[in-house]
Amino acid sequence: MSLTKLKQSVLEANLATVRHGLVMATFGNASGIDRESGMVVIKPSGVAYEDMTPDHMVVTDIDGRPLDNRYKPSSDLDTHTTLYRAFTGIGAVIHTHSTYATIMAQTLTPIIPLGTTHADYFRGEIPVTRHLTRSEIENGYVAATGDVIVETFKGRDPLEVPAVLVAGHGPFVWGRDTEEAILNALILEEVAKMAWHSQTLKPALKPIPDSLLDHHYRRKHGPDATYGQYGRGRGGS
Repeated sequence: MSLTKLKQSVLEANLATVRHGLVMATFGNASGIDRESGMVVIKPSGVAYEDMTPDHMVVTDIDGRPLDNRYKPSSDLDTHTTLYRAFTGIGAVIHTHSTYATIMAQTLTPIIPLGTTHADYFRGEIPVTRHLTRSEIENGYVAATGDVIVETFKGRDPLEVPAVLVAGHGPFVWGRDTEEAILNALILEEVAKMAWHSQTLKPALKPIPDSLLDHHYRRKHGPDATYGQYGRGRGGS
């Protein structure tokens, strides 16, 4: 992908988080990476969304070293680059403080798969990280946030469950590209809302059976996916 197209797609992803009600004020950020060049593009720090253009997007390498010094990058850059280095199949990362997903993060409540809406996009529980230690907070907090996400996904495929709840903080999601990451952010907030209401009505509710979970997930993902017209599906029913 050209740098011009990457900047445009990252801008559109950032604007989409606001348009869909996932971000208020400047509580959020989206980034993308071109794997061939290793360039990362992320929103600038503290710039109002309504003022942002593609030229405001900040370019760094995969280690967060600036390649364009016109604007400061988002303060969460080191979390994004940590995820890009660890999860080599992803092409975009989005962080929000969307209401229900953040409630689950603050209460350290994993989002268990209670229905097929969840199963269509997440093959299992959406986990909560552990809290960072005092040392991690005081020495490289932003990178440590990425490290604790990677730690949480040890032995798991991050593309099968493309979201995490950072304890006491909020959600991070990712995808193969910015379009997929935005969709995952939207679905995460919706399943968090559904889980919160479902567990309010029935606190002891159990996850759906693995057979139902896997059936719905495989309909939309992988080589045997049947949803959609052209391979991998991204929609609903």
